[in-house]
Amino acid sequence: MPVIDTIHDAAIRAHATTDTPHLATEKAIRALRATGYDNLRLDVDAANAIGWCFMKPVGKPSYTHELMDDISRMQSAITRTFAELPRSAAAPFSWFVMASDVPGIYNLGGDLGHFAERIRTRDLNAMRHYGHVAVKAIHRNAVAFDTPVVTIALVQGDALGGGFEHALSFDLIVAERSAKLGLPEILFNMFPGMGAYSFLSRRMDRDKAEALILSGRIHTAEELHAMGVVDILAEDGQGRQAVIDYVARHNRKHNAHHAMYRARRRVNPITLEELIDVVDIWAEAALNLTEADLRKMDRLCTAQNRRLAALAAPMPLLTAAE
Repeated sequence: MPVIDTIHDAAIRAHATTDTPHLATEKAIRALRATGYDNLRLDVDAANAIGWCFMKPVGKPSYTHELMDDISRMQSAITRTFAELPRSAAAPFSWFVMASDVPGIYNLGGDLGHFAERIRTRDLNAMRHYGHVAVKAIHRNAVAFDTPVVTIALVQGDALGGGFEHALSFDLIVAERSAKLGLPEILFNMFPGMGAYSFLSRRMDRDKAEALILSGRIHTAEELHAMGVVDILAEDGQGRQAVIDYVARHNRKHNAHHAMYRARRRVNPITLEELIDVVDIWAEAALNLTEADLRKMDRLCTAQNRRLAALAAPMPLLTAAE
């Protein structure tokens, strides 16, 4: 074989070898973007190695069955996509961020209307089923989808009840200074049963975690940052840029960060079994609520609906004075 042909063939092989990881990554990004969701918007910022997921629930920004189903499908798609990458391929992203597309709201938590209906009919199985679906998704967050990524919750606006629990399940919480986070379940004689106790008791001592849960207080992100619950405090309107800046500072040491969070999970694990057991306690406690308790739940649900109606109302047109 002529020497020039040998050199040419070697160059082609080298080029193919160089391109294989890039092509595999592009294929993975296309696969993730191609998966359709009604309640989520998923995008990949390859330049910054960030996978962004924005919640945009159809209807109320709470954890409806439809939103939870989309979250579960998204998590499975990420796990599958990473598992199918060739060993030599670069991952489509190294950092995953969950945020919200709803202005002023991260997530308002459990579907209170659904809960009230199920409690009034004493449907324990339906309450357990809802909780089990929720904590399975929360646990997949807590183990970073079994992928080599660092996970981040970006809270801009209100994260209440299950919305706060959802944010707690990520490796890091970035929140804008005036964002409000809290667990109001005590107002209707309940406790938050989908991860709050498990995650908070790993972030602070037991007494402080229980006091936070039983107070029902809504805290600003600034307050929770001082308590060690929020990891990174961003100025209002700067949350997304704060995430990008954090990633830019630490991207070269991603391996160390990812390994540290794996070590955290090993040393202080939150198992799916633990989360399910707590959900079962929560579901059984829910059936003990009185009609007076349920009316308080109804009023909170009505207040949420009024707020959402105000958000959806069209802006009035300004007319010039005659």
